[in-house]
Amino acid sequence: MGRLSGSIYRRLQKISGKQYVTIEKEELLCYSYDATGNSFLPDAIIFPGSENEVARILKLASKEKLIVVPRGAGSGMTGGAIPVKGGLVIVTSRMNKIFDIDENNFLVRVQPGVIVSDIHKIVEEKGLFYPPDPASSSVCTIGGNIGECAGGPRAVKYGVTRDYVLGLRAVLPSGEVIQTGVSTAKGVAGYDLTRLIVGSEGTLAVVTEITLKLLPKPETIKTMAVFFDSMQKAAKTVPGIMKEATIPRCVEYLDEACLDLVKGVLSFDFPEGIKAMLILELDGNIDSVEKDAEKIKKLCFSYGALEVLVAKDQTQAQKLWDARKALSPVLYKIATNKINEDIVVPIDKIPDMVQVTQEIQRTSGLKVVSFGHAGDGNIHCNIMYNKADKNESEKAEKAVDELFNATLALGGTITGEHGVGMTKLKYLPREIGATQIELMKGIKKVFDPQNILNPGKIFL
Repeated sequence: MGRLSGSIYRRLQKISGKQYVTIEKEELLCYSYDATGNSFLPDAIIFPGSENEVARILKLASKEKLIVVPRGAGSGMTGGAIPVKGGLVIVTSRMNKIFDIDENNFLVRVQPGVIVSDIHKIVEEKGLFYPPDPASSSVCTIGGNIGECAGGPRAVKYGVTRDYVLGLRAVLPSGEVIQTGVSTAKGVAGYDLTRLIVGSEGTLAVVTEITLKLLPKPETIKTMAVFFDSMQKAAKTVPGIMKEATIPRCVEYLDEACLDLVKGVLSFDFPEGIKAMLILELDGNIDSVEKDAEKIKKLCFSYGALEVLVAKDQTQAQKLWDARKALSPVLYKIATNKINEDIVVPIDKIPDMVQVTQEIQRTSGLKVVSFGHAGDGNIHCNIMYNKADKNESEKAEKAVDELFNATLALGGTITGEHGVGMTKLKYLPREIGATQIELMKGIKKVFDPQNILNPGKIFL
């Protein structure tokens, strides 16, 4: 691959302006890592302000065989935005416009650098609703969500990012601009390039504009906390709710270790002997939500719940969600390092998966902390360890192997929303056959024949 020479650097400056291109070591360090903690230094960083600039950058990169890595806020959990082979990092933070909200057709057009929570806020002010809500929504960008096909707690009822992306504008590694998808409720003209790009982790094209589908904002929301004296009881309650009651918009699961970490954030005291908690959220019209809440409350008690607390107001409900969203960073109180895996199993296999995580904790001697989107079987399993300790590092790697093997044996997948990136490269062939992987590599080659766009991700 080509290196970033002085000549290329000056041409990049002409494209986006001197103030938006840098090779300063301090700046390079800031864009060398993501939430995994892994770090690889890029050769340069550029902050384009328009689709035209992105196209010119990629055309130059293609001509010079220069590696390019697209990046949003760097909140990813698998190293998708890390420049593992150096090159130029394209940061989309300046491309942060919300172009228009079409209230009649339930659409919004945005640039990739828009913060996801800003989309939530602006559409809800107009009585509309964008359901995907990853834990990092206050910092992550919609472009990053497109790259990883982000999910979040509401996926159990509403689906994930790909279910709301109607169309895209994107730049190919050659510098050509393409438009995919539609602005209508239906559209099946040709192959679905939109869905192909969503979840491709920045390896096929650089997205420059997104058309998102919106829904009417629900009339009311009710949030509940359900407490159990065993993780197994909580795990068995989840498929019970889905089968016998109604589909909540969120069913979140926190184990005992999580509860110990977030007690100080909550505005109420736990019952004695609590080992697990479910956070349930219902939405819809007032009458149906009240009836569904009462039905779920009775059902939870029938599965052995010790207590069901209904949030008395939005402040108390927000406290619950603040505690849930704060979990990932506060885990470092347990150990200096963590391996955060976002496995998914069929919901009726959640009790089996809970058993597996407890067994891994027992045999490895490491703390294994579990929480996540139990309503769709997506459990975030955090293996806590000290990376500087060779023995603990080896135990952690072995624990990941055991976790993935058990997940696949239960009919699950090794990643529900974090993607493959660089951290799950070696595990992908366990889930996906050689023929399918070769097909995917062939698709990559069609989009990116020189392999300049985010190489070293997804495939070995």
